[in-house]
Amino acid sequence: MSGRHPKTPRTPRTPLTVNPEDILAYDGVLWRIHRTTGPHVVSWRTLRTYGPIAFMRYDPHPGPATAATTIGVLYAACDVATALAEVYQAIRTIDTTIGAPALTGWRPTRPLNLLNLTETWLVRHQASYALLHGPRTVCRTWARDIHLAWPHLDGLYVPSTMTGRPNVVLWNPAADSFPADPEFTRPLDHPRVRPILRTAARTIGYASTV
Repeated sequence: MSGRHPKTPRTPRTPLTVNPEDILAYDGVLWRIHRTTGPHVVSWRTLRTYGPIAFMRYDPHPGPATAATTIGVLYAACDVATALAEVYQAIRTIDTTIGAPALTGWRPTRPLNLLNLTETWLVRHQASYALLHGPRTVCRTWARDIHLAWPHLDGLYVPSTMTGRPNVVLWNPAADSFPADPEFTRPLDHPRVRPILRTAARTIGYASTV
């Protein structure tokens, strides 16, 4: 392939533009696995304003050094199996003990306006779908530029690099979309969650401590 048009350019090579069809209005259920004990624990609905973090793909924080900022981010999945696959990808074992993790699901109180990166937006900007599976530093650079271009955007609609299913990345404007209480929240070792967890573990081929 010609080096003149790399599939995963480190930075956007053309001015960023958006068409109406590039914005996906998402109002479905979102899922998170989050710690409830240990250092730096925050509530299920709190956006993280400390970043960028090296192992996170779409942090929009200025960087490159990690620092406290006013810019927030929260990662969620559109299904439980993908949420588990993402959180436990390094060890491929769903550990229900460390950090007393919980499974939380909620539906946004309004449709989220998300830039849809699963369609043709990237290729129109001289990149490609491959960028989303490339180096995290590159994805974070694009996320920062998108965030700067459209500061009122709720976030991104992206594929999971683990399952290929959709993930949602939420930024500060989405903070008003969280309900007061989630539709579902239980510890991962809760009897009601165990069958859900076992089914998801079989789906993604992970081991489990339950």
